Amino acid sequence: MKTSDFNFELPERLIAQVPLNDRTSSRLMLVDKHTGTITHQHFHDIVEYLNAGDCLVLNNTRVIPARLFGEKCPSGGKVEFLLLTRKENKTWEVLVKPGKKAKIGDKILFGKGILTATIKDIIEDGKRIVEFEYGGIFEEVLDQLGEMPLPPYIHEKLEDKERYQTVYAKHEGSAAAPTAGLHFTKELLSEIQAKGVKIAYVTLHVGLGTFRPVKVENVLEHDMHSEYYSVEAEDAAIINTVKQNGGKVIAVGTTSTRTLESNAGKDGMIEPGSGWTNIFIYPGYTFKCIDGLITNFHLPESTLIMLVSALAGKENVLRAYDEAVQEEYRFFSFGDAMFIHP
Repeated sequence: MKTSDFNFELPERLIAQVPLNDRTSSRLMLVDKHTGTITHQHFHDIVEYLNAGDCLVLNNTRVIPARLFGEKCPSGGKVEFLLLTRKENKTWEVLVKPGKKAKIGDKILFGKGILTATIKDIIEDGKRIVEFEYGGIFEEVLDQLGEMPLPPYIHEKLEDKERYQTVYAKHEGSAAAPTAGLHFTKELLSEIQAKGVKIAYVTLHVGLGTFRPVKVENVLEHDMHSEYYSVEAEDAAIINTVKQNGGKVIAVGTTSTRTLESNAGKDGMIEPGSGWTNIFIYPGYTFKCIDGLITNFHLPESTLIMLVSALAGKENVLRAYDEAVQEEYRFFSFGDAMFIHP
């Protein structure tokens, strides 16, 4: 299986740069995962295609303002940090630009010293282990100094930080949003529940590996990134009851999908717990838990379009993407949505 098998032509003008004012007004492409039949709607119509007794599974991770701009002490050279993973209370794994300015022992000041970082180690791919010093609560300092780490294909400044959060975001830890969930409002979720659809939550902290291109032509040689996930007992019980009663499990986003498929037994049942997953889903994979998927439109040759193709078939997905381009759907994080339905 070749990476180039998942390529498609995407005009740059179709990459959404800003979110819509109304989350639910984005367009919705419905794709039958068995036949590939395509229907066009708007996202607020999703209620019509979910059935009583089904379960919608949402990733309730919260994006942290993980991009920091500082100065090297004492030279004053400009340095940019991107927080990746918290190792301990004050110790983080970070990306640094420019890397040559971040040697072991160097100190970086943020906000004129409100936050100070010391480079402790240099690890794989040039990433750094740093130890922060600050007064008060780290999350409050970060909220004061940090910026949202928008994907590299978004060039417009985000005016409202909350538009890069889902309305149900709860557990802080992501370097990127689970963007399929950005289309939901609290009102729409209430409408879905009123129809008899169960709502369950999982947590997967999205890493920057989400945006890392597949650099090998043989898909099987790709080294998948690891991300932390957690499933609470009450949510596992909701999902399992729905499956036992014959309902469908609909994952909202590839992150929810990876969490559920990492955690499911051969019978599709979910065990509560937490851990790290580097599951790589591509065509040929047999799904254990999910029956349908709500997702955005993804980058060519990415692990995300491979996951979607595993569920609906590569030919069906690439045909749907071609139609999305022809119909001028908005792509990527702030773009439109696709529902691959059972």
